[in-house]
Amino acid sequence: MSLQYGIQLPVQSQSTIYAEPWEAAAGPDDLLAVARAADRAGFAYIASCDHVAIPRRLAPAMSTVWYDPVATLAFLAAATERVRLLSHVAVVGLRHPLLTAKQYATLDHLGGGRLILGVGAGHVREEFEALGVDFERRGPVLDETIDALRAALGPDEYPEHHGKLYDFEGLGQLPRPAQTRVPLWVGGSSPAAVRRAALKGDGWLPQGDPRDRLPDQIARIRRLREEAGIEAPFTVGAIAEPLYVGKPDWDVGRRTLTGEPEQLAESLRAYRAMGVHQIQVRFRSRSRTELTDQMEEFGEQIAPAL
Repeated sequence: MSLQYGIQLPVQSQSTIYAEPWEAAAGPDDLLAVARAADRAGFAYIASCDHVAIPRRLAPAMSTVWYDPVATLAFLAAATERVRLLSHVAVVGLRHPLLTAKQYATLDHLGGGRLILGVGAGHVREEFEALGVDFERRGPVLDETIDALRAALGPDEYPEHHGKLYDFEGLGQLPRPAQTRVPLWVGGSSPAAVRRAALKGDGWLPQGDPRDRLPDQIARIRRLREEAGIEAPFTVGAIAEPLYVGKPDWDVGRRTLTGEPEQLAESLRAYRAMGVHQIQVRFRSRSRTELTDQMEEFGEQIAPAL
């Protein structure tokens, strides 16, 4: 089984942890070029993050540049044909599940059934407080929101859910998603997030796990699903170290993977041996052109060896 690969889009989120300097002046044309390159180069998905508003205390590190994922992915869906559209991750507990379902069902309908709904609990207290959601109970809120979204994104025109936080029936929503079942991947690496992914998700998106921690996390997911009698297919993702295809003539940092295509492929294949199905690739680059060139080279030279 080949190892598929996706990319977190540049420009749409600009945390200082990963944003490159050229992204500060970038905009819609750059996003379009990267999305189209991903479509051509065989990337499994393009991903967009979710934050509603960043408080001043976090802005120096996180920045306040966070494009809305539904609007961003819908914009790029019209410019692409094959690549899937991933929210990585949507903080769905900030919104009523019927509102979230309306937005993402429409996106899947317009995009021809390419949505992957990645969800997470969130971590910015002020966002929750401003929107009237209990930050301390964001885990239980997410648990029920996932259940409600399963109903609201299902095939029924009049979805039904009865829970502690949300209760709805007899309310129709069209259009329905193009997919019979929208894949729902859970993000996060805390014990609660891993358990949530195993028992409620169709996939797992780790957050910050180094390679040597992944095997134990994956083993736990498998054990939890086996104990619960869940036999449905499950996608395990991983975020690879940043890489530079070829030999850079600038300082890309000691933690960046560099080298010949086979060297890079060998390093990335190690994820497959752990049981990872999807890797999220991040490239070091000095410009949009350099990034898209690397994406094309990755698809032509490295991906076939995965």
